[in-house]
Amino acid sequence: MGTESTAADATPRPRPWQTLAALWPLLSEQRRLLALWLGFLALSSVATLSLPVAVRYMIDRGFAGDDPSAIDRWFLGLFGVAALLAVATAGRFFAVSLLGEKVVAALRRRLYDHLLALDIAFYDRSRSGELVSRLSADSEQIRSMVGSSLSIALRSVVTLLGSAVMLVATSPRLAAMAMVGIPLVVLPIVLFGRRVQAVSQQSQERIAEANARAAETLSAMSTVRGFARERFESQRFAEAVERALRTARKRIRTQSLLTASVILLVFGAITAVLWLGAKDVVAGRLSAGVLSQFVLYAVLGAGSVGALSEVWAEVQRTAGGLARIRQLLDEVPAVVAPPQPQALPARLRGAVSFRDVRFCYPSRPDQPALDGFSLDIAEGETVALVGPSGAGKSTVLQLLLRLYDPQQGELRIDGLPLVEIDPSALRQQLAVVPQHPVIFAASARDNIRYGALEADDAAVEQAARLAEAHGFLSALPEGFDTWLGERGARLSGGQQQRIAIARAVLKDAPVLLLDEATSALDAASEQSIQQALERLVQGRTTIVVAHRLATVRRADRIVVMEHGRIVAQGRHEALLAAGGLYAELARLQFVDG
Repeated sequence: MGTESTAADATPRPRPWQTLAALWPLLSEQRRLLALWLGFLALSSVATLSLPVAVRYMIDRGFAGDDPSAIDRWFLGLFGVAALLAVATAGRFFAVSLLGEKVVAALRRRLYDHLLALDIAFYDRSRSGELVSRLSADSEQIRSMVGSSLSIALRSVVTLLGSAVMLVATSPRLAAMAMVGIPLVVLPIVLFGRRVQAVSQQSQERIAEANARAAETLSAMSTVRGFARERFESQRFAEAVERALRTARKRIRTQSLLTASVILLVFGAITAVLWLGAKDVVAGRLSAGVLSQFVLYAVLGAGSVGALSEVWAEVQRTAGGLARIRQLLDEVPAVVAPPQPQALPARLRGAVSFRDVRFCYPSRPDQPALDGFSLDIAEGETVALVGPSGAGKSTVLQLLLRLYDPQQGELRIDGLPLVEIDPSALRQQLAVVPQHPVIFAASARDNIRYGALEADDAAVEQAARLAEAHGFLSALPEGFDTWLGERGARLSGGQQQRIAIARAVLKDAPVLLLDEATSALDAASEQSIQQALERLVQGRTTIVVAHRLATVRRADRIVVMEHGRIVAQGRHEALLAAGGLYAELARLQFVDG
């Protein structure tokens, strides 16, 4: 429960130009929208830079008095420029906002698809709450960057450059004086920029920590309530939020100092230049219209510099979020399909072979879960794996599913090496009933249909009958269409397990993997499920992991495991007669009977 380390210090901090370069592939996918945005941006920039010129002629010629109608024409011209600016600005806003939404939608899809492709070892060391934070909070920052800040930045750069050119054209002397203040403005941006980026990335990490903490707690409310730990969890979440708040306070303070410095220096320089310009007007060296034009261009340029300083800080924040997203996208799964995978038949026979397999989980590289494990399972055979906890029984199923690859040895199915098969194609022919079934926040019908998405309602209901689930599902308020709640909260543990069994029944795979499939059932339900499973295993290769020996007494073969090795195998009666570990396990379980 101590202080948690984060990836903030380990994650490289990209430069702002790297942030924009990383976004370019996503932006380039929306070429038409990008061109539309740039077109409206150019039009609005031209209109903005034309306003001071219109004001100058309105003052110098409209107020001259020679032609009374002149002032009407110049005011009408000024309004026309303003109308063009309004239309162009609206078009620019529409194009860039839609561009931001499309870019983030594409990024989220790409990130989610990449997360689905990563191996189980990645999830063993990751927190789901933090991954969701990267999908949501970090992606939202990029939406703000593309849909707003990027447009403001480009518009400000164009306006700043245009204003600088027009300042020189309007009054070279005053423009030269204004240029003296530019280094004073750029210096604080450079000094504060890196600090803003570093603190912004730390802030995002702290927010992800708080989100992960909340997700973990909310998904385990039964345990929290059972141990009366609401106050404890509230305190832990408050501490995580406070850490995020402290980091955000640093970011806000740094960004505020940056903004204040830029505004003070920019408008200080403008005030000094205007003071000199006013003296030129009084001395007759400048007209009032020329000074007004210069003032407006100076204000436009100063406003652009101020906007750029704020956008710079936004780029720094986005750089931190994008670094976290790129860190995920750079993850390479350890289990991948070979370049030219072996083609599988429409239905495997189901002969399974393990040859001298040694495997250590990535989180425990020095502790082999399987060590010199060899096992041949014939087509259609039912093999039970038994042994104490930690013997490696469930690991056998995980390797067969290619959730992991062994460090040594080889696995084959129907004579084909697993490493030469596309993992997705392999898993299509395996049906799994896990010890802790996953029930999605959907209807009972959709949960069962997850085993075969194309199955019709009749097939779903037949699978429920075979899994002894039809009775209680039919009794639900809306029958099979009843929403089961998040993680199946509306069902008991035994009912959830029967849903998982029905899902495997519906898949109708040639190889069936049962990992403590009846562990959450009462005695009466277990007997019914055992009868259903006996029907289900007919004609299939079945591997059963069980702690309760009563559930595997009828297996064709029982394999006894200890410390990742096979210590005995045979039928129930022969293993009892031989003594050893199996007989000891049986004595402990059946001593009261």
